[in-house]
Amino acid sequence: MNKDWTKDLEHDEYEQDIDLIIKDALEAVEETASGRFVNLVTSSHFGNPTDYLQPLIEEMYPDMVRIKFIDQCGCGGYVLRVWKN
Repeated sequence: MNKDWTKDLEHDEYEQDIDLIIKDALEAVEETASGRFVNLVTSSHFGNPTDYLQPLIEEMYPDMVRIKFIDQCGCGGYVLRVWKN
């Protein structure tokens, strides 16, 4: 994506499948163009993504990303913003 965008990993099949959240989050980071960011909105069922998703992204893309926890949504999900360098 050559624009800033959001990937919804919060509803439907994502609510019970952390492996699918991780798989699709990594694909979203891959699809994001340099200089852009993707907001990863994750299900509240698995807790804060800084605990399980952020370390994995940082490990897989060292020196290629910058990550910031944005907030917990009113609906319960979490927003993790990933900038691609």
